[in-house]
Amino acid sequence: MAKLKSILLMSTLGILLSGCSNLEVLNPKGPMAEDQHFLIIFSIIMMVFIVIVVSILFLIFIIKYRKTKNETSGTMHHNVILEAVWFTIPVIILVILAVPTIKSLYSYEKPPKSDEDPVVIYATSAGYKWFFSYPDEKVETVNHVTIPEGRPVLFKLQSMDMMTSFWIPQLGGQKYAMTSMTMDWTLQANETGTFKGRNSNFNGEGFSRQTFNVNSVSSKDYDKWVSKSQKRKTIDQDTFDHQLLPTTKNQELTYSGTHLAYVDPAADPEYIFHAFKRYRYEPKDPNFYDESEGVTDKPVLPARKVTVTNPNYERHGMKPTILKNNEKYDSDFKKEEEHHMDEMEKIQEDAKSEDEKQDKQSSNNNHGGDK
Repeated sequence: MAKLKSILLMSTLGILLSGCSNLEVLNPKGPMAEDQHFLIIFSIIMMVFIVIVVSILFLIFIIKYRKTKNETSGTMHHNVILEAVWFTIPVIILVILAVPTIKSLYSYEKPPKSDEDPVVIYATSAGYKWFFSYPDEKVETVNHVTIPEGRPVLFKLQSMDMMTSFWIPQLGGQKYAMTSMTMDWTLQANETGTFKGRNSNFNGEGFSRQTFNVNSVSSKDYDKWVSKSQKRKTIDQDTFDHQLLPTTKNQELTYSGTHLAYVDPAADPEYIFHAFKRYRYEPKDPNFYDESEGVTDKPVLPARKVTVTNPNYERHGMKPTILKNNEKYDSDFKKEEEHHMDEMEKIQEDAKSEDEKQDKQSSNNNHGGDK
């Protein structure tokens, strides 16, 4: 019986360990992911070491101080040395884990060092899909993205409906994409290959299909892909609006041009509702359930003009980042982008300050009610 248990235990362990090769977070392909891989392994080693030490001490104590070996039970009161030990050791462990973790968290906000300028890609989530807009290359893809190997990629994260989480496990950690906001997230692939990306934030029944492929290719192949993609059909506003519907099938698509030519999702968070009306799509619940009854194939309303419905834009002196397909992604536009990101940081700081004030006021009201 004991032999059978041992065989079952070893078989189970073998199966579990064999699955580790398929864990994307343990198979890094970029500098950020490699750093996170180190933190995961380092933390596991520390935890295993602690468990082993505690287990050994536990065995020593139950054997050495067992009742059958000692006539009287031990007595102890306020031992300074022991109290110092069991308070100091956990603090040391926390410091050992905290130092590399905090260092990594700050380094994630900085782009990887490179002699080349990063490829800028607007990653927009909507309708349980991901839209990737290349403003410099004038290319847009749906549910897949192609990047050059060894070159930083600056993703500008936006959402047109629900808050989502942009995550490519083999390249780095996740970052949220929110409505009315633009968030920068720089990643890099150190080798060629196809990596899986997804929305890691559960937000409804379509959450499971909001995935995308990341194709890392050589610089030459990337240039070839751009040239080929620029010859595709231009993504006009009708096509883009139709793709925003959750009822539209998730497919890997490639277009020339970008939706930046007619909408800035951060400036106009109400844009998607007009797109719904254009195709008579009416969401039946907050999760945008796939209800296709009454949805038309062609728009029944005219396309929406460039509009600003985000009040923060007027407060912070911001303009919609509209880049026509015949306009260059030049230094002037990039300066406007930098200005936007600076103002976005201020908006985040203001939101945090407002939340702190509300929490403080709520706490004071609660204390006042207890008196």
